[in-house]
Amino acid sequence: MLRRTPLFRSLQQNVRAPRRLYHVSVLPSLLSVTSPEFMAKSEAMDALVADFEAKVSAARLGGGAKAAERMRSKGKKLPRERLALLLDPHTPFLELSALAAHDVYSDNVPGAGMITGIGRISGRECVVVVNDATVKGGSYYPLTVKKHLRAQEIAREHGLPCVYVVESGGAALPHQANVFPDKEHFGRIFYNMAQLSAIGIPQIAIVHGISVAGGAYVPAMADENIIVREQGHIFLAGPPLVKAATGEVVDEETLGGGLMHSSESGVTDHLARDDEHAIAIARGIVSDLGTAGGRPLPPLVQPEDPVYPAHELHGIVGTDLKQAFDMRDVIARIVDGSRFREFKKEYGTTIITGFANIHGYPVGIVANNGILFSQSALKATHFIELCSQRQIPLLFLVNVTGYMVGSKAEKGGIAKDGAKMVRAVACADVPKLTVIVGGSYGAGNYGMCGRSYSPRFLWMWPNAKVSVMGPGQLSQVMSQVSKDPTKHSKLKDEIEEQSTALYATARLWDDGIIRPVDTRDTVGLALALSARERGGRRGTNGSLATWDGDGKGYGVFRM
Repeated sequence: MLRRTPLFRSLQQNVRAPRRLYHVSVLPSLLSVTSPEFMAKSEAMDALVADFEAKVSAARLGGGAKAAERMRSKGKKLPRERLALLLDPHTPFLELSALAAHDVYSDNVPGAGMITGIGRISGRECVVVVNDATVKGGSYYPLTVKKHLRAQEIAREHGLPCVYVVESGGAALPHQANVFPDKEHFGRIFYNMAQLSAIGIPQIAIVHGISVAGGAYVPAMADENIIVREQGHIFLAGPPLVKAATGEVVDEETLGGGLMHSSESGVTDHLARDDEHAIAIARGIVSDLGTAGGRPLPPLVQPEDPVYPAHELHGIVGTDLKQAFDMRDVIARIVDGSRFREFKKEYGTTIITGFANIHGYPVGIVANNGILFSQSALKATHFIELCSQRQIPLLFLVNVTGYMVGSKAEKGGIAKDGAKMVRAVACADVPKLTVIVGGSYGAGNYGMCGRSYSPRFLWMWPNAKVSVMGPGQLSQVMSQVSKDPTKHSKLKDEIEEQSTALYATARLWDDGIIRPVDTRDTVGLALALSARERGGRRGTNGSLATWDGDGKGYGVFRM
């Protein structure tokens, strides 16, 4: 969820971009905002957004008042207080997966015990990873690991420095089988730190409390780190384990305190008096990074507000995914000046493709207006190839039940045409952003750049659904394959629950639920981050590579 601040004033550093040099028509809007249908949709979405905001507010309290008071009694700042001090004042913080682990474990683990996001530190965008020690001592559950790894993936894709705010007891031992041994488990965090540093993405750690066992490697793997005197502790094994293993009796400060590590072991680089001093040192380190990680480029054209208000999105879409709406009405409330240069408007009409700007940054939009037929898939394939050739980022606005089925569709080649679209999405060599504003079902999820197709970011509206098929089709299929109505009903209820945005975000199948009214600013921030790579290509290992004219491929096929 986006912290409400003047978003692009800080990102663009008040650079005035040139005004638009060509005419693009404003999308018309024929909505009646006083119609019963619009008002009913709006009220339903209002209620859903309010429930989402309440859940986020509760998650941001972390482990609760008692846990917070225990931290304060030790002279420590709370995790979100540390974050606020670290970030530049009055600049945006795009928090990722705020509802991770919601109702997943028998324990209550708000936010998976971690805060991650993108914010500005000393004038530079950074990925920030904050252990929340009010939640189970900041220990790592399986979804905590997944959340940490996702933050590092975003840092790599955008060349963003990483700042780790550390206070963690390491892996949650009851979950060790799902935390420790596999490829995408705890050890991958440190592997990623090494890889990120190797390609020039700075790694900075601030140790505010305990950093034990595997967690000790976060500051140890950092390029530069800070520890708080008589508060931060780094050791591979704590005093009880040391006594059990060697018989040595030693206190925490002697074993792994800040003074020892700063003056004897050399594990830490800076010794801070307290939390505030440690954060001030970290901000100074970021200010001295030079050109490491690069900086976003200013927008190509002067940003313009949309002609139509964003709050009308609630009444356009609503919460009942069976009710149709025109995605152009959504586009008109997201893009600059509500201007949209549509591509192949009269062909494959169940998908909308075209060019626009969001906060001054160019973007190619692929949006659903119904089921995907062969013509729709071919049109999308052609457009995606155009954007890839021109190095224009892609935005997928998703509300799709899937590809057309039936004998006519099969004879018409829907399988091969759908595969062309899926291939184009997979191979598009530009930043891809996905917002699920309605349903994302079946193979339509693949063609519209679902999670498995590696969009830079994927967000969901509170009403969104993701499932192998829509509820109507599901009921019909189950009634045919299951003769037991009880089993049919139970399975249907389970799949309905598992398709919700809340279920998805709790398991980090997205980068967070966003309010519809935040869509423009959220996407704009992502485009600003991606703009640092304009004119370049990405190497196969994910590192940044400069476009040199090699690997021209086949150009654009007319579909």
